[in-house]
Amino acid sequence: MRRQHVRVAVALAGLFSLALAGCTDVSRSSLESIRQTWRGAPRMTPSAQEVQAKPLFQMHVTAGSGDAIVILGNVDGQRQLWYGKDGVVIVLEHGRVTQTVGLIQNLDASRMRSASDPFATGLHKLEAPATFEREDDWSPGYRYDVAVESRLTPSGSADIDILGTSHHVLLVTEDVTAKAAGYHAVNRYWVDPQDGFVWMSEQEVLPGLTLKLVQLKPYREASS
Repeated sequence: MRRQHVRVAVALAGLFSLALAGCTDVSRSSLESIRQTWRGAPRMTPSAQEVQAKPLFQMHVTAGSGDAIVILGNVDGQRQLWYGKDGVVIVLEHGRVTQTVGLIQNLDASRMRSASDPFATGLHKLEAPATFEREDDWSPGYRYDVAVESRLTPSGSADIDILGTSHHVLLVTEDVTAKAAGYHAVNRYWVDPQDGFVWMSEQEVLPGLTLKLVQLKPYREASS
């Protein structure tokens, strides 16, 4: 059963190769120009002009050791696969990270256990705290089927700036606990009040790995 995670990583790497093979000359050059290193690089400050000049959906991702601009390479239902350099893949579902590939630590999978998924319903619809349960697989260390409890709380509104454009958003705070692993984290999501689109988030996707995601040139057709 655990071999499935290896197969998933290989499949994602294959999809990235196919995406490169299918690029036009224009999109290929754009892709090459925005692929960046994750480790030891200075913080990136892309401009609105640079982002708009590239015909690709783009997201800025910051981790503790560096940052990068990743591009949307595939959409499979509600799963968005965002690709970076050296086989890095970040999978989003309704704005939540549900898988990573190619990082020093990885969220191999995240499975919803609750019947209702507040992210799928739309975080903008939260009027009171909501809880749900999921199971996560973390690597390295073969930490599979980790029971995780989450409590989402509407935490007011804010104005955020992305590439010089102000967005009025709702802030949703998430308290995450995995009791068996002795783990607790607080995540934050800044969401559009109209459709729940997650413009920005700070997510500790497993112990020791926090990702800040900012949508620079967003793909919104799948938003609910």
